[in-house]
Amino acid sequence: MSKTIDTQQDRTPSDDADVCVVGSGVAGALVAYSLAKRDHDVVVLEAGPRFDPSSRLEQMEEALRPEGSIRDVWEMGGQRDRYTSSGGVYYGLNTTRVKGVGGTTLHWLGITPRLHQKDFEMNTRYGLASDWPISYEQLRPYYALAEQEMGVAGGTDNPFAPPRETDYPMPAFPPSYSDSLFADACDELGITMHSVPQARNTETYDGRSACVGYGTCIPVCPSGAKYSADVHVSKAEEHGARVIDRAPVQRLEHDDRGVSVTAAMYTTPDGAHQRQTADRFVLAAGAVEIPRLLLLSASDQYPDGLANTSGVVGKYFMDQPIVSITAEIDEPTNQNPIGYHTSETHQFYDHDEPRPGSIKFAFNNENPITAADIAMRGGDEGTREDLTDVLAGDSWGDDALATLRERVPNRRISMFANPELLPREENAVTLDRSKTDDHGNPVPDISWSIGSHAMETMEYAREIQNRILDELDATVLSKSDLSEPKTAAHKMGTTRMGTDPDTSVVDPTLRTHDLDNLFIASSSTFVTGGAMNPTLTIAALALKVADHIHEGR
Repeated sequence: MSKTIDTQQDRTPSDDADVCVVGSGVAGALVAYSLAKRDHDVVVLEAGPRFDPSSRLEQMEEALRPEGSIRDVWEMGGQRDRYTSSGGVYYGLNTTRVKGVGGTTLHWLGITPRLHQKDFEMNTRYGLASDWPISYEQLRPYYALAEQEMGVAGGTDNPFAPPRETDYPMPAFPPSYSDSLFADACDELGITMHSVPQARNTETYDGRSACVGYGTCIPVCPSGAKYSADVHVSKAEEHGARVIDRAPVQRLEHDDRGVSVTAAMYTTPDGAHQRQTADRFVLAAGAVEIPRLLLLSASDQYPDGLANTSGVVGKYFMDQPIVSITAEIDEPTNQNPIGYHTSETHQFYDHDEPRPGSIKFAFNNENPITAADIAMRGGDEGTREDLTDVLAGDSWGDDALATLRERVPNRRISMFANPELLPREENAVTLDRSKTDDHGNPVPDISWSIGSHAMETMEYAREIQNRILDELDATVLSKSDLSEPKTAAHKMGTTRMGTDPDTSVVDPTLRTHDLDNLFIASSSTFVTGGAMNPTLTIAALALKVADHIHEGR
């Protein structure tokens, strides 16, 4: 059974399009939907395929196999997706992205906090980085709209959250039993835990079911309870938008004066080269592919890349390093591996001094045995001291239930933290002309390193984790290497927002300074990244872009 569908054989350009959107992740989907429902003629160009929602159970099974990976499930890799990494820390790009209708939200974790006020005012408050040209208050109504559109479950128990105007659309997921173990230790240390806002249904919402606990949120949610952007792609199509999949854009063309984009040049699976014209263009392909496309679109007027008279396209790339730790305690944690966490603390986010930076802590629902491990081990009458004994053993029914109750369950706990990483000019997306993709274009090179501010913040995060584990009298089993951290896959920066055309790529309306009909809806426009997951902010900015385009029609 194929995971993809090809319902649109006709990939010729649309005539008389008002808006051409490049990319169909959360940003592109929301822009397309918001404009199409207000009678704009919208065409979306997506580099990847359209995945069949009815195949998601099959994709889950594929992911659970011992050799399964996100790249296999979502068909990432090969010459199409080639890249290089040249920074101080290796950046594994293809483990954290999806090319397809719905974009990376097809496999994301689903956590949706807002940035805090301080994230928009880093220079004013701390003398660090730059301020955003917009404030939290200006983005606040778009945050609320994004939460409604995506369907966010959350609570009012977070005393550190920025001000909000309404309750979340759905109640928060309740804390797990293991969360209560962390809570006892945190209470002793004066650390406040609270619920987690996430785009995952606690009840039926927008025609999608409540979470049923498959536990495979990354890489695939078979039930559709977790939001993915193909939801709004479908809504956009219901309002007349046209989505062309397998249509990677190769470059953008502009008029003779160099003030307007005239066409997006794309290719199709049959090898045809097509030219999509429109009145306005919106780039929504993420913080790596957007700067790459602009650099590939260099011309006589823009020899360093389209919309790059500032010279900062591709620069100030950001992602948050992960500080993780796993330990064992002397009592059962009774955890059910549901695929996501239910408690965090933002207590260490807003700070008075510049250093260390912001930290967001998450308390995992840890399960030490993967489904692939279960499948490999087979039946075994001996206890393994985890909840999978019954699944892999030889007992059934009432006997299996009795076995589950009698045996010693999982004793592991874990935490992870997202520390703040400041924008650094040397962290950048550039073109590696020594390697090419399947169309002969130079591949993106990612240069990413930590810096002293982030390192100090990471060390502080580890210190707090150790305090909590000491309070639990836990034995540390493993911890992440601070010098070679994994990333949160929160790609940000590279086409930063600002009022000065000499130091930024887009203005506060998300229109490029250089071209009057080219907009960017992406985390690539972030000026700073904070320590929060960026997806809700991406969605809010996308809705803001759509309003500006509609108002200027």
